[in-house]
Amino acid sequence: MKRYEAYKAVQPLWNMTFPKHWEVFPLYSIAKEKSICNCTELELLSVYLDAGVVPFSKRTEKRTNATSKDLSKYQRVDPGDFVLNNQQAWRGSVGVSKHTGITSPAYIVLSMNDQLTTEYANYLFRSAIMVDQYLVRSKGVGSIQRNLYWQELKCASVLVPPRDEQDQIVRYLDWQVSKINHLIHGYQKQINLLDERKTTVINQAVTRGIHADVEMQAVEANWVKEIPAHWQFNKVKQHFEIKKRIAGKEGYDVISITQQGLKVKDIASNEGQMAANYSKYQFVYPGDYAMNHMDLLTGFIGLSDFFGVTSPDYRVFSAIDVERTDLKYFLYVFQLGYKRKIFYGLGRGAANKGRWRMPAINFKNYDIPVPPIEEQREIVEYIEQETEKIDLLKKEVEKHIEYLREYRTRLISDVVTGQIDVRDVVIPEYTPEEDTEIDTDDTGEDVEEVAEDAE
Repeated sequence: MKRYEAYKAVQPLWNMTFPKHWEVFPLYSIAKEKSICNCTELELLSVYLDAGVVPFSKRTEKRTNATSKDLSKYQRVDPGDFVLNNQQAWRGSVGVSKHTGITSPAYIVLSMNDQLTTEYANYLFRSAIMVDQYLVRSKGVGSIQRNLYWQELKCASVLVPPRDEQDQIVRYLDWQVSKINHLIHGYQKQINLLDERKTTVINQAVTRGIHADVEMQAVEANWVKEIPAHWQFNKVKQHFEIKKRIAGKEGYDVISITQQGLKVKDIASNEGQMAANYSKYQFVYPGDYAMNHMDLLTGFIGLSDFFGVTSPDYRVFSAIDVERTDLKYFLYVFQLGYKRKIFYGLGRGAANKGRWRMPAINFKNYDIPVPPIEEQREIVEYIEQETEKIDLLKKEVEKHIEYLREYRTRLISDVVTGQIDVRDVVIPEYTPEEDTEIDTDDTGEDVEEVAEDAE
């Protein structure tokens, strides 16, 4: 690729070289901190690693944490404002907004002058040259708990090319990034097909078994029409019981429910949804199930391998007769309730706010197929073998996506820092494509929910 004719070293940026005619200013000369509150009627905005500032309502399917019920302290964001997640800026969770709305009171919101175009600033502020500065200016312990404050951030060095070059850089990157995103979308479609295949394998196995030519019986349920004749079809409450054992003190491992299963939360990192007092959390024992029944779109269910505590608003339950219950078989059955949105149909609440709950009575009366214990074990073994093959294929596809994203990140960094001269590149007509895959590790607000239905 073509380079500029002359470069200069900039000492505050580790003596890196940039086009000689570009200027470098401290952030405080082009931005100032703002905090306008009590705008609760405005749309809620969030900041994502790969997408910048995005309306929260557009990403409900990706949401991992709940939002606060009191939005009066949330900060107003206007088009052109620079927004940083103060705890995740060092990872790149920042962006320049195209929207009017409100965002977390913990975030940093900056109004910009006209030295940078909104589009160029959005590329620049999320590039490595800036993210590295957020990192060294953040305060914290280790590589997880880091907080960024305006007093340290305001002295960050900002590259300012001439306005016509900013415009051309944006045109070039929009074109190139769209081409890369198009390739990524193709691979994402392959992953979606593999996920659908995996769900089909599980659904077929837990509702029809794995033996051909067995006699079937009709059942009355909205999610399955028939099961093998020698199976039972019972309500959850006949085989499982809900538990609520409050810890009463702190000091236990805190268990989170994720799409990948139950995980022990690193509460020292202060990341994600945190509670003021974990003594009110409930116990989870090995062999217990824990489900997020408060959010039937993005919630999930897991089977615990360890002892700890989890939110008192989650649903913890266990098998009544462990000897006749293969816990993994029923985990697959319950997970289908989320994957096929069966539980969603049994919920109530405010779905548009991510609070669509499954009442305890609906869960207890939910009908499930119950094969003999030997067949439960056979089905689990079959599912694990078949899904392992699918997961291996999925990992290969994910490698291609990871490579393309790394290439995209490097290209953006090289162009916004002037390592590549794109001034004379002719941009053809093309179809814009955004990256629809969002990293959810840094989304949502740090609040606790209160369940409305008693267990």
